[in-house]
Amino acid sequence: MGHIKMMGATQPFISGAISKTVNVPKEATVDEIMEAYIQSWKMGAKAISIYRDGSKRTQPLNTGKDKIKDEVQQVVESMGRPVRRRLSDERHSITHKFDIAGHEGYITVGLFEDGTPGELFLVMAKEGSTISGFADAFAQAISYALQFGVPLQVLVDKFSHARFEPSGMTKNPDIRFAKSIVDYIFRWMATKFLSNDAQFRAGVNNREENAAPAPEKPKLAPPPAPTPYAAMQNQEDAPPCSMCGSIMVRSGSCYKCANCGSTSGCA
Repeated sequence: MGHIKMMGATQPFISGAISKTVNVPKEATVDEIMEAYIQSWKMGAKAISIYRDGSKRTQPLNTGKDKIKDEVQQVVESMGRPVRRRLSDERHSITHKFDIAGHEGYITVGLFEDGTPGELFLVMAKEGSTISGFADAFAQAISYALQFGVPLQVLVDKFSHARFEPSGMTKNPDIRFAKSIVDYIFRWMATKFLSNDAQFRAGVNNREENAAPAPEKPKLAPPPAPTPYAAMQNQEDAPPCSMCGSIMVRSGSCYKCANCGSTSGCA
């Protein structure tokens, strides 16, 4: 009624109607709203608009607590929120030096008390370069992911075999060819922290000492020496394929990869 009396006192001094909303509480009844219109007519107000609290799904102002919002908040809180698992101030770590087509760098993995990875640092040989900046930012993002509980297997499946430059041959016998720095990092982490089956699915090369011993084969007569008319002969000095890492075979005056079909550059 305070709003209505304000309009009734002001109306005699203006020719037009007053734009003023009468706000009523959510508990207002139909009879109370009807009485507001009657009192406005008696006081000479030319127009009246009424807004009942909670009559719309969204509104600019609400001074009271909404029970539904409280219930939704309780449901969200009961579902649990991700909790960051921080490493201790002193922790064990593994540092690995890598070389991908001449691009050198260092991978350092900080470990939780149970030996699982909890943080990642990447240091490239050329500080201040674009690759160095990318590596630092990417390592921080992976560190947060590990500390908030993202399984390493998920990260390995996501980032292994990502292809972009720089890529090329490496000095790591487990990863002879890296399609990118990201590909190398996560396949290397698979060799350190995941099972043999996960390493196989990530494309890690199996070392001879890790392979199961083959059954003893019966002794056979040595094969005949290759003739100069053989269609394809492996050369002891043949280079590895720059695309897949397989040993190439001579094809005329150059070499050809029997695995992926690429050549050493000859037409």
